Amino acid sequence: MEGAESPAEPGSGPARRFPVAAVEEILRDVLGSALRERRYEPGPCREAAKDIAEVIKARVKALVLPRYKIVVVAHIGQLGGQSLQISSRCLWDPESDTFSSYVFKNTSLFAVANVYGVYFE
Repeated sequence: MEGAESPAEPGSGPARRFPVAAVEEILRDVLGSALRERRYEPGPCREAAKDIAEVIKARVKALVLPRYKIVVVAHIGQLGGQSLQISSRCLWDPESDTFSSYVFKNTSLFAVANVYGVYFE
């Protein structure tokens, strides 16, 4: 079958690496288009974060990354001189797992979106 990925041997890693730069471009495009003119309002921004995560997930899945599990996390907050630290932990294989991240700001809000590509053997 043309274009089909042949089964990988256990422990051999992905045939194609997670495209970090392409995913970062998706993050930049989705966050910018969704939030460029938006003012921070807690309720609507909570819904926007969910919608943004779904759009990002769909666009990353459209890249057809065989055997990668995709996890998308999006945060939106009010821009007001405060600081925010976000951390995450998981079981990670640095040979095959990776992530893309993007931070967006306008005059009213900030947004952080992370996409984790976790290879499933």
